[in-house]
Amino acid sequence: MLSRRMSPQGPPCHLNGQMGQAAAIDRSVFRKTCGKFATGITVATVTDVHGAPHGLTVNSFTSVSCEPPLVLICVDYRCTTLAHFRSSSFYGVNILNETQRDISVRFSQRVDNRFDGLKWHRSPNGAPLIEGCLASLECSVSQVIEAGDHAILIAEVTAAEHRDGKPLLYYASSYMSLPE
Repeated sequence: MLSRRMSPQGPPCHLNGQMGQAAAIDRSVFRKTCGKFATGITVATVTDVHGAPHGLTVNSFTSVSCEPPLVLICVDYRCTTLAHFRSSSFYGVNILNETQRDISVRFSQRVDNRFDGLKWHRSPNGAPLIEGCLASLECSVSQVIEAGDHAILIAEVTAAEHRDGKPLLYYASSYMSLPE
């Protein structure tokens, strides 16, 4: 059984009663290795205190629990949109279909007015939901965890909808779709 605790020198590891220092891993090796895990693409959305919509492309999304229904997203501390997620009690998760690569690219770029010309609507709790997605979830924030260089936003799903179709996938730094 592996257990870990943090120390000022780095994370020591206890494995079978043996204590050792965890080796630092090169950032590019870590990113390329994690890139071997295929993920779906989502756009996480939120409104600011003035009601304006904001969003960003997120592939660090996962379901956490069925009872209660919980999901999480991870947002980099350097992301300017993070402040809007921190100040809101609700966010949306829009799971993109294979034809929505342009939306993924739009929300991954550092530009203003990402919602201009995009078909979307507000959920009952105010979260922006993008039209035509494979699935959408309305989420009520229950916990924010600070971890490494990201904030982990855990939320209870208050409403969800889905459609038939194929997901937009991301693998090894490239967009993919499922074969026919």
